[in-house]
Amino acid sequence: MTRSPAAARALLLAALSLTVLPAAAGCSLQEEPRPRWFTVSPSATTASPAGKQPVAPGGDPTEALVRAALITEADLGESWVPTRGARTWRDGLLKGTTEDPECRRLLDVLYTEELFGTPRGPRAQSALDDDETDAQLRYQVAVHRPADADRALAWLGSLPDRCGRFTATASRGGVQEVQVSELPLPSAGDARRALRVTLAGETEEGEPTYLTFDIAGVRVGEQAVTVTTAGLGEVYEEVTRHAVQVGAQRLADLGRSGRAQI
Repeated sequence: MTRSPAAARALLLAALSLTVLPAAAGCSLQEEPRPRWFTVSPSATTASPAGKQPVAPGGDPTEALVRAALITEADLGESWVPTRGARTWRDGLLKGTTEDPECRRLLDVLYTEELFGTPRGPRAQSALDDDETDAQLRYQVAVHRPADADRALAWLGSLPDRCGRFTATASRGGVQEVQVSELPLPSAGDARRALRVTLAGETEEGEPTYLTFDIAGVRVGEQAVTVTTAGLGEVYEEVTRHAVQVGAQRLADLGRSGRAQI
């Protein structure tokens, strides 16, 4: 039986047991209709969930740490499953450009999901799909210099002022109206920042498009976590917050135990 959006959200809140942080009131692009006509790309590769990524005996302990720190569908609730592949809206809506170089850099980061740049050590990632809403969550853990990670987080935090609203042109020619706002996070890790980005436009056939994209970064010591949650339907901020909180706590616990849990 298909649940209504209100029922699904109520179940999500109960499952995650989160305190919802206050959101800014007022009109925004988030009030526009949200069609769900994109589908899974059949050529996309499938990422394995964390619980199915073996670590060879005698391997790099840091690599084992980042793999063990990944979240899985068990951390998010019954509607989440291992991903079936990348969504076609990634190329259709996120691959674009705009005049301001910092806003253009934001679009590049959303498309590549490389908030912290090239890591200086091992990296692991998982990807999950929400069967209820068609949202997709990607979770990455990698080793970065703390100063480099903190600079990336400070840049992310500057974007609501620099790129609060701008127009982007997608690679396929469509125009997107982009809105960028801060997404408050729970106290997690040593440093953290997050944004909610919405892109509203239309297809070549004149159908409206509305993409919601949450991107969050958190640093725990020398490990940096990137969480993205996006989709053309409902994208719940609580999911992004929960993934950040659970992931940061898992990294901290693994670090304190001297990797004994790996």
